[in-house]
Order: sequence, then structure tokens, then C-alpha cells
Amino acid sequence: MLSDVEPEITIRVAGELLMFLPAARRKPVHRVKHDGTSTLGHLVESLGVPLPEAGPMTIGGEPAGPATRPDAGAEVHVSAVPRPQPVPLEPAQDAPRFLLDVHLGTLARRMRLLGLDTAYHNDMDDPALVVQANEERRVLLTQDRGLLRRRALWFGAYVRGSRPDDQLRDLLDRFAPALNPWTRCTACNGELLPVDKQDVERHLEAGTRRSYDVYGRCADCGQVYWRGAHGDHLEEIVRESARLVGRPRT
Repeated sequence: MLSDVEPEITIRVAGELLMFLPAARRKPVHRVKHDGTSTLGHLVESLGVPLPEAGPMTIGGEPAGPATRPDAGAEVHVSAVPRPQPVPLEPAQDAPRFLLDVHLGTLARRMRLLGLDTAYHNDMDDPALVVQANEERRVLLTQDRGLLRRRALWFGAYVRGSRPDDQLRDLLDRFAPALNPWTRCTACNGELLPVDKQDVERHLEAGTRRSYDVYGRCADCGQVYWRGAHGDHLEEIVRESARLVGRPRT
């Protein structure tokens, strides 16, 4: 006698990933219909979790990749991405490079303050972002879940938090990048080079000339920097970021 019960797959989602699920379905255990053709990656994204945010996945306790097709009755577990998350580097790279979408301008400036190679454009659409991220091997940071679902994207990450302070903490916790503060132009991402005071005096206000003797200039856009121009607030961002990256993980 044939059973009238449709075959199902059980998917258990890690608590860190529940934020991606619609509010009405924000629960850790889901039973989905088994159609015999859907891959594990398709099933995970159909729940609402972008694949770049899914960490190790198992079927029946055994490791499984996004292209795996689970059998009927399978028990699937989807973990969050382990932290810190390594980034594949090209032979010529010594540190990860980043690209931020149009909504993360403040975060981009703070990342540059910390010396992270951070590309940002306030007028670039999604296809162009994917092209630049792939060509320059940059990690694409976004809060657009649809952008993370683009199959062509080589590496992306969702930025948690609505405030720049929280976004920066999330970025540092996820990638634990090496910091080199005060070495990049916060306006254009160019390298800051030491410059003699006499070479930039004509660009300075009288009070600045009297108060400061050490200056840097962006090799790309020519903007002049001096430590006093950043203020106590940015000094605190640098100190707190260094503390977060150096903090032992539990």
C-alpha cells in the first residue's frame, strides 16, 4: 500500500542565521518537501539564508556541499560561517581587499582609517560591484541579501548592524584583518606618504601651520593629512579596533 505522506527533508539552521529568515518562519527546524532535484544550496537559499553566510553543512552528520542533492528523509544541519573567516589571497596579495556597496560609505571611511584596502563608490550598481569584486579579488561587503545571492560573485559577506560602530565591530570580528592605521586616505583609499611641512604649507590654515609639524599626503588625490585633523573620536576608533582584533577568542 502506497503512503500518502509526502517525503520531506529536515533542515536545522544555526541560531546565528535565523536573522535571514522571514519573521513568520524564524525557527531553527524546517521540514521541506523533497522533490528529488533541488540541491542543498537551493534549499538553504529558499529558506532565506544567502549561501555566503552559510558555513559548514552536513547531511546525516557527514559534510555536504551546496551541489549535493539530499535524499528523502535526510537530516541537514546548516552552520554559520566560522569566525575569523579566512579569505583566499592571490599570490601578490598580503592582506584581504574589500569593496563596499553604496549604503556603507561611513564604514568604508573607517576601514580606510584602519589601513584596510577598501574600495567604495556611491554610484555603482549591483552588476558593476560584482565585476569589480571578481576582477580585483575583493570581498564584497553589503546588507543587500539579493546581491549576496548572485552566482557570479566570488566572495561576499553580509554586514550586521545598523550603526557604523556595530558594522565595524562585525567586520573586525568576522575577518580579524591586520590593521595599519593612518596609512590610507579616507577619501579615496590611496596610500598616505610622509610629506615635508614646507611642501604643503600653502594648503594649510595659519593655526594648523603653527600647531603641527608632521604631515602626510595621499599619493592618489593629493589630500593633506595631519594627526590633529582626525580628532579624539577617530583616535578612539583606532584604539578600540586594535583592542577588538587583538582580543583572545573564546
